[in-house]
Amino acid sequence: MKRPRRGAAVLAIVALATVATIAFAPAAGATFPGRNGLIAFQAETEQGLQIFTVRANGHQLHQITHVDGAAALPDWSPDGRRIAFTLNECSVAIMDADGGDLSVLAEDPGLCQGDASFTPDGSRLVYTRFDVALEVEQIWSMDVDGSDKRFITDPGGPDPNVSPDGRKTSFKGPPDGALFVANIDGSGIVQISPSISVTYKHDWSPDGQHLVVSDNSEPAPDEAVNIVTVRPDGSDWTYLTHYPAGFRANVGGYSPDGQWIVFRLEGPGLVPTMYRIRPDGSDLHKIFQSSTIVPRFIDWGPAARH
Repeated sequence: MKRPRRGAAVLAIVALATVATIAFAPAAGATFPGRNGLIAFQAETEQGLQIFTVRANGHQLHQITHVDGAAALPDWSPDGRRIAFTLNECSVAIMDADGGDLSVLAEDPGLCQGDASFTPDGSRLVYTRFDVALEVEQIWSMDVDGSDKRFITDPGGPDPNVSPDGRKTSFKGPPDGALFVANIDGSGIVQISPSISVTYKHDWSPDGQHLVVSDNSEPAPDEAVNIVTVRPDGSDWTYLTHYPAGFRANVGGYSPDGQWIVFRLEGPGLVPTMYRIRPDGSDLHKIFQSSTIVPRFIDWGPAARH
């Protein structure tokens, strides 16, 4: 059973009505402030999609899942000790940071559930729930043990990224797939990107002052994908990278201390590489490079707290 493509689901927003209902959801999706920890990502293997972690210096690369099927879309807990992820495309699961103690939290025939993200206090997860028969996607929340499932939005599909202070939400919306920000009560919707189809993956800075996104979700061969930061009111649209046609700089997100942005770069003659860069576009550092492990949906977690 396969859920809709993530980008297509996001574009299915009924913008104002949907965002208004998010007022009942706890904040989720933004990078949590804190000390920098491991970087998690999904990559294709002979087993299918699996989740890996790596240190910010590129050392200690580990495959932490070995599931039959697919493990994808990792999201770190605020204490850096656990990772929520999508299992086999249609279930929500959680595991320890080393891949141990894996538990399935949401699995139901006829439903496709995934895209889970932690709330700031780490007590709940917000996730998408697609009813295959009715072709209706909603957003729900639940405790991290899988109990107390609560409906949040209908229609769903926006996968909102709530600001660190919980007052704003960002999403990719119609008609062009641009990036929008609204107050958490649904008022004050502002289109903060030009009328272009930005990539789905975007992130708030830990201080809530900027968002980062890549500028082209469906590039033609003669086009590039570059990284942009923008303020929540749409001002200060600033390119951090200026790669030429054929190159793809796909953003992951901010580091927990807000000092770095992590991304994947691909292009003609280039082995796919994970980089980190300062939020002003300076100080580019290679994290790791591999022709077989291509990092996608990168999430930089906080250092584990015990």
